[in-house]
Amino acid sequence: MIATPASPNTPVLVLNKLWMAIRVIDARRAFSLLCRGLAEVIHVTDEAYTGHDFESWAELSDAREHFESHQYDWIRTVRLEIAIPKVIRLLGYDRLPAQEVKLNRRNIFARDANQCQYCGKRLPTSELSLDHIQPRSQGGKSSWTNLVCCCVKCNAKKGGRTPDQASMTLIRKPARPKRNPVINLRLGSDKFASWQPFLDNAYWSVELR
Repeated sequence: MIATPASPNTPVLVLNKLWMAIRVIDARRAFSLLCRGLAEVIHVTDEAYTGHDFESWAELSDAREHFESHQYDWIRTVRLEIAIPKVIRLLGYDRLPAQEVKLNRRNIFARDANQCQYCGKRLPTSELSLDHIQPRSQGGKSSWTNLVCCCVKCNAKKGGRTPDQASMTLIRKPARPKRNPVINLRLGSDKFASWQPFLDNAYWSVELR
């Protein structure tokens, strides 16, 4: 049985012509590229990859016995019900992504998995802040290695001191991620396991939209 229709904002991984991951887009944009013949669906099964244009993907979706329906999100149109691809490949784009992850609040929260790096509590972003390990008042810079996710209570306790000065200990040493840390949150879902082979050596500068 087909699952409840998904949002057109469902994320889809995009590869360039050389099979390198370059960005994540929403399903609406992915279908636009497919319908215009600018991309193909990459269907991943048991580490085997097959390419499909829009028409053949629609036919494969129609033959639902070829899918485990719960592994896919689906979109209904007037004419058909079609599986949202997890991965597409651009047919005429061979540029590589910039090899740098943007330093911003969202990516730091994602890197630290919304976990305060002092007390270890996982909290919604509304209850979290960023902490400069080496305080700015003591010359600390805003960098991947000097910023951590911190709850409001621990941030107030630490104040304008270093962890040593405040007798506080970091859970882990912060580091610059090699790919967009928001992507890692998606990889925890079985639906996005097919992204992993393309992400092992990827670098990210584009945020998940």
